[in-house]
Amino acid sequence: MRALVVSNMLPDAAHPERGRFVRDQVAALRQLDDVRRTQPTNEARDGAPAAQHDALEVELYEFAPGARQLARAAADMRRRFARRGADRAPSARFDIVHAHFGLAAWPALAIPARVRALTVHGTDLRHPRTRIATAAVLPLIDLVAAVSEELVQELPGRAARRRAEVLPCGVDVERFRTLDRARARAELGLDPDKPILLFAADPARASKRYDRALALAQAVEAQLYALGGVEPERVPLWVNAANAVLVPSEREGFGLAVLEALACDVPVLATPVGIHADALAGVDGALCAPFEIASWRAALEPHVHAHDPRVQGRASALRYSAHAMAERVAVSWRSALVRSVHPSG
Repeated sequence: MRALVVSNMLPDAAHPERGRFVRDQVAALRQLDDVRRTQPTNEARDGAPAAQHDALEVELYEFAPGARQLARAAADMRRRFARRGADRAPSARFDIVHAHFGLAAWPALAIPARVRALTVHGTDLRHPRTRIATAAVLPLIDLVAAVSEELVQELPGRAARRRAEVLPCGVDVERFRTLDRARARAELGLDPDKPILLFAADPARASKRYDRALALAQAVEAQLYALGGVEPERVPLWVNAANAVLVPSEREGFGLAVLEALACDVPVLATPVGIHADALAGVDGALCAPFEIASWRAALEPHVHAHDPRVQGRASALRYSAHAMAERVAVSWRSALVRSVHPSG
């Protein structure tokens, strides 16, 4: 099975973090095939013939956000992939073309494929113009997905909501793991003793509510740092350096920042949007509640005053690991291919 993943989240110098969750999913999908090739099946271990699995080959095409880049991407993809699919043997063509974000689905239509898939992430449904573009492309999509059940309910049209699947990207639990807090702070050049809070988003994104995080940090007299423009490889250092991670968003398509904190066993306070409530359920020391300065301050102060506050959150994050979510995507791809050959009804 050959798949092309398309994303309009190409990073640049100002935003090196952009689109990392899509690249993490592609990496996890590629690792699935590596595991299938290197680990024998139960039948093979027992001496019986091994079950056959289709090889999973995944390519990634990224382009920068913006109207001009969207038009260029359509021409570039047609030149790079469409002719290849027409000229080469059927086995060399794409079975799946899977776009992330509604706008990216439009240039992806230029690529011949047996199945077209789209995962929506939130902004493609909540921004007025992109919602129109996303709604218009949905009838052309065979596999419609959203990163959370909450977002499925925001899809335009009852038919799209009825057939949509939940396919998150997931957290890279190899990159996000518990690191020594003192060493993380030393590598980042941070004070080893002062309380530090992390706002796990770009402050320029209004819906993430940096103003709430700032008010809370001032209330507990802690230093607040934000993740806008941080190299992805250094984000785990920032998470582990913090006494707590703050995610006071008005809305979330998914909620990856909460999972990243939990994977590091770092306390996290978040509003009940996206997958926050499920991810934080039963994690002592975490808070999932509507933002209110007094209650959030009360939940935060024990972590601010502790030398190395930790929670038992990694088990919850593992449920949403990039590997586990890639498995779900691969299963959905194969099911969609079966439906393309044997449509119901």
